[in-house]
Amino acid sequence: MSSTSELPAEPPFTPGRFTGRTAIVTGAGSGIGRATALRLAREGARVVIADIAADRLEQLTAEFPDLDLVPVAGDIATEAGVQAVVAAAGGRVDALANVAGIMDAFLPPAEVDDATWERVFAVNVTAVMRLTRAVLPIMLAAGGGSIVNVSSEASLRASASGVAYTASKHAVNGITKSTAVFYKGDGIRANAVAPGAVATNIEAPFKSEHAAGVLSCRPRFHRWPPLSSWPQPSPGCSATTPATSTGPSCPPTAAGRPSEGPGRSAPRCQGPLPGPPAPARRL
Repeated sequence: MSSTSELPAEPPFTPGRFTGRTAIVTGAGSGIGRATALRLAREGARVVIADIAADRLEQLTAEFPDLDLVPVAGDIATEAGVQAVVAAAGGRVDALANVAGIMDAFLPPAEVDDATWERVFAVNVTAVMRLTRAVLPIMLAAGGGSIVNVSSEASLRASASGVAYTASKHAVNGITKSTAVFYKGDGIRANAVAPGAVATNIEAPFKSEHAAGVLSCRPRFHRWPPLSSWPQPSPGCSATTPATSTGPSCPPTAAGRPSEGPGRSAPRCQGPLPGPPAPARRL
């Protein structure tokens, strides 16, 4: 795929599909989280929308006053933030979408600082675990529920981000698998989705000259398409749809594009592009 014009048409909404259900969506102020929350709400769900940016939540609720959106502004990397989100659900949680996440400025292992490592893991991993832990008793008491964790292509390869983000998304996959195994007989479904390039508000600058040099000289980084051609988050498809129902899911993102975030700029290689990479060796 070379442009969004080649993506499949947005699937139609199914009014009332989630009537009577309550969902929690983190990172709902923008991007994938916003699109997910709107999809669920438009199909009848009561949606607790959580985000660290209160102004984005205010804008969202003002824009869609007829939808059942419950805003909770706060930092889900803290236990207090998690408890506020769960309390807003009012004792019922049918679905949890852990969408919120932050990047790591492409810092490699030799350069990542403790503050970056700890903050990335707090938001991308610890918050996911705490929210999962908090909603599971509610879901178990109700006889089932769905948990969807937004991972990343960085959970599948090492050249999509720095070490902190890459490790954090691998951890998200592990949390998802563990949840699925331990509660498969209790009506709990746990799934992860690994998006490629999506034009969201996540910031992804290069702050490492070493990383820029290594990654920019990979041929795929020289073929980045313009931002206007990246898939846009849309309420017409949502990260939670595949796991909360049998309805349509998001169209796949194109191969060969960077991980989520319009903040990237492709750095230039010094000298000619290298030839094809040598075959990988088994360790």
